[in-house]
Amino acid sequence: MAESKLVLIVEYDGGGYHGFQLQADSPTIQEELERVVLALTGEKRRVIPASRTDAGVHAAGQVVSFRTESNFSPEVFVNGLNHYLPKDIAVKRAYRVANTLNVRKEAVSREYKYYILNSETRSPLRGRFTYRVKGELDLTAMNEACELLLGEHDFVSFASALEARRKGNTKRTIFHAGVVREKEDLVVFEITANSYLTHQVRNTVGSLLRVGQGRMSTLEFKNIMEGRRAGAAGPGVPACGLFLIKVNYPYSFEEVI
Repeated sequence: MAESKLVLIVEYDGGGYHGFQLQADSPTIQEELERVVLALTGEKRRVIPASRTDAGVHAAGQVVSFRTESNFSPEVFVNGLNHYLPKDIAVKRAYRVANTLNVRKEAVSREYKYYILNSETRSPLRGRFTYRVKGELDLTAMNEACELLLGEHDFVSFASALEARRKGNTKRTIFHAGVVREKEDLVVFEITANSYLTHQVRNTVGSLLRVGQGRMSTLEFKNIMEGRRAGAAGPGVPACGLFLIKVNYPYSFEEVI
């Protein structure tokens, strides 16, 4: 069979991995996916992600692609890959798409959520996937700060110091940002942007929490953002509460066969 391209929608618990991207001496999501593609098809293939999640970050809807000469149906790929994958990674759907499709460059936005357990006591059931914050949070003030994020801005203040030293383009466009209380003890930060700087979301949440706790005003938040000083928004929150929810495209994968 001629070579074709497969797109997978992948869910994973990133707690046991050092991010998506391959590393020499640490377990990664990419390493596991490439291992099981080889096990199923006999082909050593590079798996390309739409968004590189950091160490400890989870995903409900990561999008990846790889080339293959296998003629397995998408359903066989889903079942076969899941047979070989560890329990903390699962392929949810598979699509055979046009060879020219680029899952990274053609994505128009990526949606992330950060889950905050707003409770005086820990949660054995939810602690692995949330960050616990005690005391009241002023969600109105946090959402006022979120409004400042909307549109295209230079977000170098929210980037990691390493990212800033690379001297690349640090402008990003945020389409949506907001904080909601989903349950009495669960606060969720939601953000949709074209792409993100390293640690941008976690540093943003760290600053928003200080606003919600009354330790920072919305004016101070604005000054940090407009100051464009690398790392000024830190420290960020831990990776445990961060999820890649969805990657958006201007088409559905069924349309690009």
